[in-house]
Amino acid sequence: MEPFKNKIAPSLVRCIAEHLEKHLKGFERKTFEAAVLKDLNKLELKQRIQLIATHLNAVLPSDHKARFKIIRAMLRPINNAPDDTQNTPNEENIQCDEKGVTGWGVLPLCKLVGQHSLDAFDEALDLLKDMTEHFSSEQDVRSFILADQPHALKIMTGWVHDPNYHVRRLASEGTRPRQPWATQLPQLIADPSPILPLLEALRDDEEEYVRRSVANNLNDIAKDHPDLVAEIAKRWMENADANRRRLLRHACRTLIKQGHPKTLKVFGVAPPKIDLKKIRIKTKTVTLGGDLAFTVDLSSTTPRPQALIIDYILHFKKANGAQAAKVFKWKNFTLPPHAHTVLEKSHPIKQITTRRYYQGRQGLSLRINGQDFGFEEFTLKIPELKKPE
Repeated sequence: MEPFKNKIAPSLVRCIAEHLEKHLKGFERKTFEAAVLKDLNKLELKQRIQLIATHLNAVLPSDHKARFKIIRAMLRPINNAPDDTQNTPNEENIQCDEKGVTGWGVLPLCKLVGQHSLDAFDEALDLLKDMTEHFSSEQDVRSFILADQPHALKIMTGWVHDPNYHVRRLASEGTRPRQPWATQLPQLIADPSPILPLLEALRDDEEEYVRRSVANNLNDIAKDHPDLVAEIAKRWMENADANRRRLLRHACRTLIKQGHPKTLKVFGVAPPKIDLKKIRIKTKTVTLGGDLAFTVDLSSTTPRPQALIIDYILHFKKANGAQAAKVFKWKNFTLPPHAHTVLEKSHPIKQITTRRYYQGRQGLSLRINGQDFGFEEFTLKIPELKKPE
């Protein structure tokens, strides 16, 4: 898969410069291109976006009305069919062409508005709302929430009924308290109540794209307010259709993995009544890059069927010799009365950028309906790197 940073390519810089030249009197195109391109390929994605935004800020008028007029003129027209407001250019995988800037190409423009337009608060948010139809301005509306949360949320509340689903999603995604890769929103981390009406309004949106954002927002909230999200899930579960139930399960995924009792109860999951016979590790020694294979032998101890959520926990060795637990999703199923079952699993232990492995003893346990069961150890071997001859 091609790195995302390659979306912000030299060809995009030249195309942006071409449109600036059309709409900005006295613009020195060659100077602009040379200043950006001399450093662009050395940088990662966010740095590339910031670099272009910085140079755009230097050449565009400081007056926000003149600046916003030029930015809007640079955007690629969205040719919506009369009965389809969702036909946006970014779905065509275009960043910029002779018609204008769109897709990933809009990100430097969004960054520019988010960083340098707080003195034109309402107009800037309106521009970001329009630009999100080309890609997403979810990271850049956060500057306005941080500056004046009540006023920003008042404006964004009006977006939940917008005919374009990208705008409706922005109302949720832009207010996520702990959105990855974006500035966090400390006030909403401490007290998420101001955004709950937005999420309520969007919970049954016709677009899965919007509902998934609502779920992710609630999952963010759950990290700091688990009981609140459990209460919301309980209330929303009443008369919920399949789409809303799916939203709630995704919203509560962290709480379910943690075994949060109130959340599990919402999904009809009671404390398990089982007899765990054994966790048997088939591969007692795993070489990094190989698979940990194991089986689980368990039986029901109740005359009634019971819903089981079974996860497994790997206890990875840390640099100091202690172990850190990482929960992995496994199976959801109904175990019949007094039934016996044997489950099998193979987990790849491969080098990934987000985890460093340490050779030695590691652990495996289960989490069933929020309760932890069993513990078995295995050994991880890490091959030595061959020295170049």
